[in-house]
Amino acid sequence: MQTLWDNRYAQRTRRMKSSAIRELLKLTEQPDVISFAGGLPAPEVFPYEEFREACNVVLKTHGPVALQYGTTEGYLPLRQMIARHTRRFGIEVTEENIMITSGSQKALDLLGKIFINEGDQVLVESPTYLGAMQAWNIYGAEYVTVPSDENGLVTDELEAALRAGVKFIYVLPNFQNPTGVTIPLERRLRLVELADRYGVPIIEDDPYGQLRFEGSHIPSIVVLDEKLHPQNDGCYTGNVIYLSTFSKTLAPGIRLAWVIAPPEVIRKLVVAKQGTDLNTAVFNQIVAYEVAHGGFLNKHIEHICSVYHERRDVMLDALEEHMPAGVKWTHPNGGLFLWTTLPDGMNTVELFKEAVEQKVAYVPGASFHPCGGGENTMRLNFSYASPEMINEGISRLARVIRRRMK
Repeated sequence: MQTLWDNRYAQRTRRMKSSAIRELLKLTEQPDVISFAGGLPAPEVFPYEEFREACNVVLKTHGPVALQYGTTEGYLPLRQMIARHTRRFGIEVTEENIMITSGSQKALDLLGKIFINEGDQVLVESPTYLGAMQAWNIYGAEYVTVPSDENGLVTDELEAALRAGVKFIYVLPNFQNPTGVTIPLERRLRLVELADRYGVPIIEDDPYGQLRFEGSHIPSIVVLDEKLHPQNDGCYTGNVIYLSTFSKTLAPGIRLAWVIAPPEVIRKLVVAKQGTDLNTAVFNQIVAYEVAHGGFLNKHIEHICSVYHERRDVMLDALEEHMPAGVKWTHPNGGLFLWTTLPDGMNTVELFKEAVEQKVAYVPGASFHPCGGGENTMRLNFSYASPEMINEGISRLARVIRRRMK
């Protein structure tokens, strides 16, 4: 139904679509629905006491600063702490390479604002993170896709896609959202090599990289890229823009993430950010610093990984026990998600209504494919529900799938 306002909106709003995931999150408010739909951390692992103590300390000792406007780049001690923390993983940067944002979604939007012109092509994995597409659609992005398999981005098909003249490459190399798969070292090296050869920057989105509970750490793409681009006075000056967040390691409610990029890119992002929110909440930044510094963050991440490891194992066991033949799934070594593929011809959007009637929810996989496909896939989150709920929810879901297959 047309309203008085329909002709008043900017034309770009026609590209704005509600996130399927955000709509599905409403289901988590129903206590009788077992939801594997959201990418929610387990609330049981939130460091409540540490945040309570940190809030008191900040208000007592930093009150005038914490409740005031701050710099657009972010709270300097927090940026310095992030620089120290990332060095543990081989990412050699200084605070000049870092800008704090109100969550990674804000960073994705700002990157779209400074890089994407109407009609620019962005190279992504298929499937890829839905939130990135939602951020960039409004700027008129078009997508060139490269398929992924159980080892992530298929780099053998990357060079042909790069010849299309893409603006940048967007990847989630660790425990990808939505599939949970991880790109191995040899493919990362090939990705960096080809991106450098064709002069195409890479956006490396890494919200889950520290949540590894099986296997060995693999060097980040930004680390591999550093070997091709020597530093300037300790600053990273390469071809990769790296994103990460505290949402998965402290709490999503504080809405804190960061961008690591060459200083010239940071300066451009700062100008773009000034036109959106001036600065990220200073109080949140100082509280996060008080909670995380002094070694607490590393210990807390170990606790999170222990909880998620158990829940992942429970989900894998439940899938093995309950799912009918013909259903396949990934085996993530970390993160929050796994990816389930049903037999050809099945449609998880159509199946969703039946699943909700049986009080279980997931995210249909087609939403993650920017150029279509994936109708027989779904994303399952294992971090939020308790082990008992996971087993019961997979049992319910398997019954729905079995009935439809028959």
